[in-house]
Amino acid sequence: MPEQLSETHHFALNWQLQLSEAFTTIEDLCEYLELSLNELAISQAASKQFAMRVPLSFAASMQKGNPDDPLLRQVLPIRDELVDYTNFSLDPVGDIQAAVQPGVLHKYQGRVLLINTGSCAINCRYCFRRNFPYNDLQLSKQQESGAIEYITSDPTITEIILSGGDPLLLSDARLASLIRQIEAIGHIKRIRIHSRLPIVLPARVTDELVKILANCSKQMILVVHSNHANEINGRVITACNLLKNSGITLFNQSVLLKGVNDNAAILCDLSEKLLAVGIIPYYLHLLDKATGTGHFEVSEIEAKILVEQVQNTLPGYLVPKLVKEQAGAASKQYLL
Repeated sequence: MPEQLSETHHFALNWQLQLSEAFTTIEDLCEYLELSLNELAISQAASKQFAMRVPLSFAASMQKGNPDDPLLRQVLPIRDELVDYTNFSLDPVGDIQAAVQPGVLHKYQGRVLLINTGSCAINCRYCFRRNFPYNDLQLSKQQESGAIEYITSDPTITEIILSGGDPLLLSDARLASLIRQIEAIGHIKRIRIHSRLPIVLPARVTDELVKILANCSKQMILVVHSNHANEINGRVITACNLLKNSGITLFNQSVLLKGVNDNAAILCDLSEKLLAVGIIPYYLHLLDKATGTGHFEVSEIEAKILVEQVQNTLPGYLVPKLVKEQAGAASKQYLL
């Protein structure tokens, strides 16, 4: 079957089947992209330390034959991941010390983050939770009642953040059940979901999912994660339009990554493309210094120069806030 027909068939599948057909080996991804393994600094050892997973819906936006494609760089295991960089650690943002019980992180005033799953549709090589002990600190279905009791007992908590992993990998039934339990807590004003799925697996944005989110009695905010304008293809635009047209507030957070988006023109292009589909640029994070990610680091000085260039080009509402996260701090640190 011709490749284009094969892709057409794949994208007609439901999201669970698309997820099951994700690339999980370097060889298969490179064959699809028409790349020779000899062109790339690939590392099977890095892939064993942190498994590779790339949905076709994301890989299809990569330029075939280009070993320096910015989307490929985000997901391909390479030898640089095995380099021991100074001041990089297994828990760079203090998640473990913020865990008040399994699956519940209470790091900032007024907000609680729930680690709903350790799974993602895509394994980004720069992930700050790539070394997170999900087996110990993931919120299982059996532990949900304890998390709800913790939130209910503290009236200063006004916002719940669903995170992971990726919370949109939960089934519709479990996600709806969790949202209903949170809705019943009077002092909660907002539910915020952090998810990369609308960008990397837009088929997850089904009518049923949109209904679950849109019908919530609390304000619903969805923070997606896109680092480069090339990630926003037609399927992503369709998914984001479904969400936006249902009254769900959409924000984007990016990570500043060397060799991916450390260029003012690229950052401007991303902001413009995000707003065109109803997503507000929100945060541009400095890299969290997780072991295995040092080759992505852009210095704070370089980052400030880049954002100043973006500010000189775009209106203020298109300029994401440059931030870094510091373990133990009372909030994210604004850098500009």
